[in-house]
Amino acid sequence: MSEVKEKEALFSKNNRKLLTNPLDSDNPITVQVLGICSALAITVKLEPAIVMSLSVLFVLGAGNVIISLMRNIIPSRIRIIVQLVVVAALVILVDQVLKAYLFDVSKQLSVFVGLIITNCIVMGRFEAFALGNTPWKSFLDGVGNSAGYGMILIIVSFFRELFGSGALFGQQIIPESFYEAGYVNNGMMLLPPMALIVVGIVIWVQRVRNTSLVEAN
Repeated sequence: MSEVKEKEALFSKNNRKLLTNPLDSDNPITVQVLGICSALAITVKLEPAIVMSLSVLFVLGAGNVIISLMRNIIPSRIRIIVQLVVVAALVILVDQVLKAYLFDVSKQLSVFVGLIITNCIVMGRFEAFALGNTPWKSFLDGVGNSAGYGMILIIVSFFRELFGSGALFGQQIIPESFYEAGYVNNGMMLLPPMALIVVGIVIWVQRVRNTSLVEAN
């Protein structure tokens, strides 16, 4: 009986919201407008966007747990320094793994893996959530927010790569017959300003959708 109650507590309604809210009503990019820089910089292709999403998932999930475990022993005066040390250690680990096993993708991501250290989402969740909650809730919060962040990166990179080069993961998607009929890839989709426009469209669509849901209820 106690095991059932424990399982229910682990996956209670409030805990599930920690995973689901950042995917929609509390998305870190489209609602909180955090982490925009990397959303604009590494979304030309789908592959690096996915790798960046998984990197942030590991850093934020593990970092939140570490900060939560240390929350009662971290002096208030140096908490930001401790948070930076934790995230820097995790980012270095991710960077070394990418260089060892996904070197080409690592080169595409360039300095942006290192800049996870200063990502507003990561530091924000450490400060706003992990310092005041249990390791399990902090883990769910980290996974939820990184998943919400990654979802937007993948959506943006999907449309930019598809319409910019007619391919996904380097494989031609748009049929050759389209090109023979006069279709031309939109090269502007590969330029940085289009990333901002696509993110803006995603934000607009989500906010219109959420407003409609609120009015319906």
